[in-house]
Amino acid sequence: MSATELRPGVLRGKVLPDRVVRLGVTGLSRAGKTVFITNLVANLLARGRMPALSAADRIEAVYLHPQPDMTLPRFAYEEHLAAMTGDDPHWPHSTRAVSELRLSFRMRGRGVLGRLLGPQVLHLDIVDYPGEWLLDLGLLDKSYEDWSDAVLDRLSKRPEGAGYLALARAEDGSLPLDDPKATALAQAFTAYLHAARQAGLADCTPGRFLLPGDLAGSPALTFAPLPKPASLPKGCQWVAMQARFEAYKTHIVRPFFRTHFARIDRQIVLVDVMEAVHRGPTALEDLRRTMAEVLLAFRHGKRGWLDRIMGTKRAERILFAATKADHLHHRQHPNLTALTEALLDEAKARADFAGAETAALSLASLRCTVEDEIARDGMVLDAVRGRLADGRRIALYPGELPSDPARLLAPARAGAPRWLNADFALMAFEPARFAARAGSGPPHMRLDRAAEFLFGDLL
Repeated sequence: MSATELRPGVLRGKVLPDRVVRLGVTGLSRAGKTVFITNLVANLLARGRMPALSAADRIEAVYLHPQPDMTLPRFAYEEHLAAMTGDDPHWPHSTRAVSELRLSFRMRGRGVLGRLLGPQVLHLDIVDYPGEWLLDLGLLDKSYEDWSDAVLDRLSKRPEGAGYLALARAEDGSLPLDDPKATALAQAFTAYLHAARQAGLADCTPGRFLLPGDLAGSPALTFAPLPKPASLPKGCQWVAMQARFEAYKTHIVRPFFRTHFARIDRQIVLVDVMEAVHRGPTALEDLRRTMAEVLLAFRHGKRGWLDRIMGTKRAERILFAATKADHLHHRQHPNLTALTEALLDEAKARADFAGAETAALSLASLRCTVEDEIARDGMVLDAVRGRLADGRRIALYPGELPSDPARLLAPARAGAPRWLNADFALMAFEPARFAARAGSGPPHMRLDRAAEFLFGDLL
């Protein structure tokens, strides 16, 4: 029986109820969440490239189940896969709204008892959402005053923030609320956020300012950081901004957190570490601090008896994955993984302390390069070769990541303006054309190891 012929819920001999596990795919903007989900599903439907998935021999069939949540759009799997694997392969559009996809596994039982119980079914619910919204989780435990002070301090060190910083410092927050002025401030701050994201910086909160949707122009999205004035008369600008900041958390961030994050069983955090390294020490430190703040909002660790009674969930396994590993020669992948572990050490340690099992690896959700060698100054260098958007194929030596992550993290923490005696190059490689192989999904690097860690035990 083929996957398309399976009828969910009509499994002869099935005794045990179906199990459901929710996989949270999180990460900052452009970390590759859409590509990860698409190629993970493609390679679970056709498992020829998944040797590290130890339960593969027990899987009788895998099929796409009807959308479980009637209130959410279905993840556009077929559309994204067609973009990546068509005659003119290209990257799919980035996530702009929450979507979900259910992938169902039918598995053979083990031993005599397994044969008596019949086939077992596991539903894997995968949730996709904009990376910009992930950042807002770090706002939940902050006051408007603390957030404003921290943001204005960061803007003083960033050229992208000079324009807004001048406006904020010239503003008298003790004056009565002026809605046109508040709107102008919010628009100027939003312009800064777009510029900061374009510069490769990670901390671009509030995330809904970048993707407002139908909330554009609402009071909950019409605030900006301001210095606290000496006096706070009733109805003044600063107090109004404070109220709108709290409304943003109450009516936008917390419902999103409760609906999606508080129900996660397993979690992967995708991080574009190489992009931050390429951008320089400031971007790398910004990424480290941002991810540490964001992950504090997640529920970590094993579920206790009280959690089961109350119906809450905790992420029992968390995988930190450095994406786009195919932009480096495989000899550098251990260094990339080590840097990822060190970069997220603070957040990872807190998750470990709470009982969650964690791991880190480097992966390429869709492999788009091949390895090569190039000669430079009498030396042979490990390189990768790929296709650019204009159709040209080039070989690139991206630089050498140090084996000791401290050689990058120390100058990043110290606020160094650039790397000392090191240059790291990146190219925007497009998906490669590849010959389809029966029973196999598109090429990747270590998707099977990611799947094994995240839910292999449940299979």
